[in-house]
Order: sequence, then structure tokens, then C-alpha cells
Amino acid sequence: MSEYAAELLLNTDTVSLRDVRCAGGCKHKGPEECASAHHLVFPYRGVFMRHLGKDEAVAEANQLLLYNPDEGYSISHPVQGGDHCVSLSVAEPLLREIAPADLLHRRGDLAFRVQRLRIDPRAQALIAMLRHSLRTGSAETLEAETLALTLVRRALGAQPASELRASGSARKIVDRAKLVLASDLARRWTLSDVAAEVGVSPVYLTQLFQRVEGVPLYRYQMRLRMARALDLLGRYDDLTQLGLELGFSSHSHFGATFRATYGYSPSDFRRTAARPPNR
Repeated sequence: MSEYAAELLLNTDTVSLRDVRCAGGCKHKGPEECASAHHLVFPYRGVFMRHLGKDEAVAEANQLLLYNPDEGYSISHPVQGGDHCVSLSVAEPLLREIAPADLLHRRGDLAFRVQRLRIDPRAQALIAMLRHSLRTGSAETLEAETLALTLVRRALGAQPASELRASGSARKIVDRAKLVLASDLARRWTLSDVAAEVGVSPVYLTQLFQRVEGVPLYRYQMRLRMARALDLLGRYDDLTQLGLELGFSSHSHFGATFRATYGYSPSDFRRTAARPPNR
């Protein structure tokens, strides 16, 4: 596999969507890059860090990364394994219509003022549905465009105030915890283990993580596991084995958690994503 590859899955006047894969061979900051257009990047496998001036963002399956054109940034891969992302671009007039004003700079040009937002399980499911259905040819263009715009509206929707106001020091502590969790999704971490890796007390970590991310640490980890399950569903005939490899104690535990998160059983979701197109 080359260091970087991008597969175009959808390209219309409204939206374009690419499946982007990076081997992540170097853990240190790479050379400065620059986007040519607005991109909404949804990681679904692995983790990387985006360095935008003094601001750093951990990019993993619970996050959306926002890219502005002509804005220099660097990428690093502190956790081995590289990353896979869905990169989505929307026609600028539509993006202006969708994006809430509090996410944009107050100037003439369209520009996001934050570089990352948290997404919810429904958005994760839409990402997986789009990717699987476009790759298998089970979604027609109109359906795929509609799903993509639904995803953008949901991902850019109203964000908690804490998401936009978290201090730099608080964000760095939370980001370190995210990197710890992402380094081994199947591990049954204890709170003291994560806190020791981050270098703060367990009590402080739980309070800070809840305040910054709006969800408890354990639920955040569970959503990372579920996003990985969405990614791998098409590769496993034996869903019990998939659940065990993701750290679940049994098939029933995995299935119940998946259904509670996405509203489908793993097998039902797989069938829905791979259904034949309507003619």
C-alpha cells in the first residue's frame, strides 16, 4: 500500500466523496499541506493528529475535521496503523446554506472557525452506509447525494457550547486520553490505567472529559469500538469473532450494544447497506 491513496466514490455538481487511506508511516509532523477547497473529513479507521498553527486535533471515528481552502496544516500519526477517512466536499452555495453561523468566521469568505467537531452514532452510521452502498453499487446517485447532505446537516448541526469553548489545556488532556483509547480498541481499559497514561487523577479525568466532550469516557470508547465494527462488518462472516476481537465478552453483548447504538443488529445493518438498488 502506498503512503496515500484516494478512491473517488461519488462526484456530482452537488457533492463529491472520496475514501482516503494513509499508511501513516511517520509519527512526527509531516510537511505543511494545504487544501484547495472546503473538506469535511470523517475518520472511520485509525487515528491521526492535525496541526493547525498552535491548535491540534485528534482525528478518530468520533470526530469530524473541517478543512478550509488555502489554510496550511500538518499531519502526524502518533498511533501506528495509519488511518482511513471519508472526505466529503459540498458545493459552496449549499455549504453556506447548511453551515450554522456560529461555526463560521464573520467575514465575507466562507471559512470554518473551528477545525473539529464531535459526531454522534447516527452520523457514524450514515458514513458507513454511504461508503458501503457506493462501493457495492447498491445506492443510486440521487440517494447517495441525499444521504451525503443529510450527513453534513447532522454533523454541522448545533454543537454544545463546551465543544466550541474548551480551553487549550483542557483539550490537550482530553486529546491525550483519546489517543490512549485509540491505541488499543479491544483492551478493557480501567480508569486508573487511562488516567496514569494521561498523567492526571481519575476523578479529574472523568470530570474534564465529560465537560469537554459531553459524554462519559466509557461511552466515548464504546463509540470508537462501534465505529470500527461498522468498518469491518463486510469482512466478517462470523460476527461473534468480530465482537470478540473488538473486546466484547460475547456475541450477545456485541449485538445488544450495536443495536442500542445504531438501532439495527449487526447483521441487519449489513443487509441494509448491501441491499440491491431499486430499479
